[in-house]
Amino acid sequence: MAVDERERATGSAGLAIGSGSRLTRVCVRVVLLLGVLISLFPFYWLVVMASGTTEDIYSYPPKLVPGPHLLDNMGRVLDTVDFFGSLFNTVVVAVVGTALVLFFDSLAAFAFAKYEFPGKRFLFGALLATYMIPAQLSLVPQFVTMAEFGWAGSLTALIIPGAANAFGIFWMRQYAQNSLPDELLDAGRIDGAGFFRLYWQVAMPLFRPALAFLGIFTFISIWNDYIWPLVVMIDPDRVTLQVALANLNVLYNTDYSLVMAGALMSVVPLIVVFLIGARHFLRDLAAGATKM
Repeated sequence: MAVDERERATGSAGLAIGSGSRLTRVCVRVVLLLGVLISLFPFYWLVVMASGTTEDIYSYPPKLVPGPHLLDNMGRVLDTVDFFGSLFNTVVVAVVGTALVLFFDSLAAFAFAKYEFPGKRFLFGALLATYMIPAQLSLVPQFVTMAEFGWAGSLTALIIPGAANAFGIFWMRQYAQNSLPDELLDAGRIDGAGFFRLYWQVAMPLFRPALAFLGIFTFISIWNDYIWPLVVMIDPDRVTLQVALANLNVLYNTDYSLVMAGALMSVVPLIVVFLIGARHFLRDLAAGATKM
């Protein structure tokens, strides 16, 4: 009898634990679903505003269903600004700038994380100090420098100053310290590998999750940059996308449906890049977790 009572008690406890765990999973999924819906709502609302008229945007109660004017608004954007020309400039700057940031930041982070050299702590501290300086303070001296080099008004002035940044170096250094074992580097040195071979063949494969995040972050930052392209691109025919779309805003009687259509057209490439980069980022993290 005592054994039967013990088995019934154990079974009841297991059933209670199983029910609690299922309830917890359901609650977690509901919360995650709500988070996804909240995150996606701004994009949906952008589509609603871009597919309506300015009167629809100001209407009350607001319309929550997309309207029939999306293609018309997009056509008016193409007629108002040189969308594809500025899109090409933005793609060139974002792709080349992101590639340079990934290379130089990971290279510097590899050196800061795994090598000892004179002045290492001072240089890294000075690097972090530059990250605390507002970017607006460097606009004038940076423009003067670009003008002295003869780069003002060219895409080079948008690419070279941002070829490396303190945040990327700090991020990659922290990742390298935790994910790159010294034993792998010692094994590579025994095989005769030098600095660049260790960096390219040993460190870079392990850096892929961090590089995916840094690439997404950098690409979006360059794509959305407005102040520096507005200052340095003195040729109005060679502006980036954000500067070109700013021309849709006028002082009086702004057509907000036109502005929203331009914003929607500019954000679609970012969504594609994010989905591609996030997939690789999550895949590499899952692979690393499986190996561990």
